[in-house]
Amino acid sequence: MTICALATAPGGALGIIRISGPQALEILSRVISKNLTDAKPNTIHYGHIVSGAEIIDEVLVSVFRAPHSYTGEDSVEISCHGSRFILNKVLALLIENGCRQANPGEFTQRAYLNGKMDLSQAEAVADLIASTNQATHQIAMSQLRGHFSSQLAQLREQLLKLTSLLELELDFSDHEDLEFADRSELLKLTKTINNHITTLARSFEKGQAIKNGIPVAIVGKTNVGKSTLLNRLLKDDRAIVSDIHGTTRDTIEDTIDIKGITFRFIDTAGIRQTTDTIEQIGIDRTYAAIEKARIVLWLIDQEPSTGDISEVTQRTENKKLIVVVNKIDKEDNNSYNLSNLPFIAISAKFGTGMEALEQAIYEAADIPTLTENDIIVTNARHYDALVRAHEHLERVLDGLNNGLSGDLLSEDLRLTLDTLAEITGGQITPNEVLGNIFKHFCVVK
Repeated sequence: MTICALATAPGGALGIIRISGPQALEILSRVISKNLTDAKPNTIHYGHIVSGAEIIDEVLVSVFRAPHSYTGEDSVEISCHGSRFILNKVLALLIENGCRQANPGEFTQRAYLNGKMDLSQAEAVADLIASTNQATHQIAMSQLRGHFSSQLAQLREQLLKLTSLLELELDFSDHEDLEFADRSELLKLTKTINNHITTLARSFEKGQAIKNGIPVAIVGKTNVGKSTLLNRLLKDDRAIVSDIHGTTRDTIEDTIDIKGITFRFIDTAGIRQTTDTIEQIGIDRTYAAIEKARIVLWLIDQEPSTGDISEVTQRTENKKLIVVVNKIDKEDNNSYNLSNLPFIAISAKFGTGMEALEQAIYEAADIPTLTENDIIVTNARHYDALVRAHEHLERVLDGLNNGLSGDLLSEDLRLTLDTLAEITGGQITPNEVLGNIFKHFCVVK
């Protein structure tokens, strides 16, 4: 079946309509002012979309022939003017002449089914479209170019070799002493593969942080300048600033990019003893924000007590704590005794020291310099498969250490192979699963 869909958002100067399928050029020729059924591949043609004697639009048509197209089928891209009326009219004409409206993600699904990309690469298309900063763009490009798939293919090839040798032993089970797979080499290789899979799985936490934004909580007592700092970081008056204690009663969130990494800043209610019920709820949410944050900015404007230092360090255990001394425009804060805690001096009001603070926040995120060759897992489906593959390999390692027979070892190795194949779609994948994957990243709804 030949499908069509709008590939761009309506309302711009131009709009692109895609057609893909065996009758793409035939259907196009029914609605355009010239016959393009024999059009050569990788060519562009000028013409008019017509409905009877009515000219709908003047367009440019790009022609792609199977298998050298995005979907692997005969495909056409019609560049129209971006009017919503024109685009809807052209789509209606195509449907009237034999096209079907594409389902969500169906163009990329066809590319996968026609062998133009594997399943992980198809999912990378969605991530590339959704990328909001340099880091997420590079991760998506790496996956789209097949770096993740290539590493998985190498691991599967090694596992397949092991499985084949173990199963060969089963064919000669009458010879009890016969071993084709050296157990010491098998153990060594299994450990190596398991370490690779574990490393990939561990990258998921960092990948999620990069994808969703690294949470940074701004905490401190009332009136130390937390909201002013948030506004300064965001370069916008996002939070209300007041000299009245307890003005911020709920958490306020927003994001900024620092050196290609998205940080999600959370301005919290000031921490103090209060009898105000509403303010206390805000303070409780502050503690919750600290729990969720990877980085905590502790903002102070006067010498903290030993008890304050102890409480903050306890609540931020296993997190990156950055002590920020505010209001240096008013007094010399370099004499503070912070129990050897390093600090950054700023003036949120005037912007002094903000460059150093942003650098400290970036370094605290501990994100390595990313290139298109780096492999970081960001997809929850991939992470789940890697965890299960790790569990299967752990059973293989236990079996080798306990002298289990080859048939039991080979079963877990086969399960590992099948699990890794789920990521790339290298095994039979139910249509329901495919539909669920592709429907979530379609540009055209």
